[in-house]
Amino acid sequence: MESKSINSPQYDYSLLKRCGSNVFISSKVEIRRPHLVSIGSNIAIDTGFYCTTNAELGNYIHIAPYVTVIGGANGVLKMGNFSNIGAGSRVICASEEHMGEGLIGPTIPEKYKDKLLIAPVVFEDYSGVGTNVVIMPGVTFGEGAIVAACSFVNKNLEPWTIYAGVPARPIKIRPREKMLAMGRELIVGG
Repeated sequence: MESKSINSPQYDYSLLKRCGSNVFISSKVEIRRPHLVSIGSNIAIDTGFYCTTNAELGNYIHIAPYVTVIGGANGVLKMGNFSNIGAGSRVICASEEHMGEGLIGPTIPEKYKDKLLIAPVVFEDYSGVGTNVVIMPGVTFGEGAIVAACSFVNKNLEPWTIYAGVPARPIKIRPREKMLAMGRELIVGG
């Protein structure tokens, strides 16, 4: 992917905290706090991406169309190398607990607010999710963990395991050696 060869308007990369090479970010994204977003190299972020949090993206990452990452200035999304988020997925890095301790919403004054659960969402290397997956605060995807489309993730995921369902449950183990070898080749020789 050469970002210059993509005939589409692009985001103003100078707004970001850090931006590597060979990056394509559609101009039709909203990154609320770009000064808190660091992006590696070989990245594609498609139309409709909406992000309100801190974000640290490694290398060789794809964020498909209409992905939402919410959690405000204290929320954190970390994506390791070769990770991805499928179209329409929702990553929630902070959320009210909804247990009746207070009112819900960003416009509520602090003394009336519900308790907040703020915890990073971490995608370790080679991990990712399919289309329309919902991920709750504090979830870590172990290296190579994958979640099938339309799943709900509320617990940490074991490395090199495929998950599916509501809530997501392990269904199969992924082979890892071939993927690791290809990743090493790209990093060293690419």
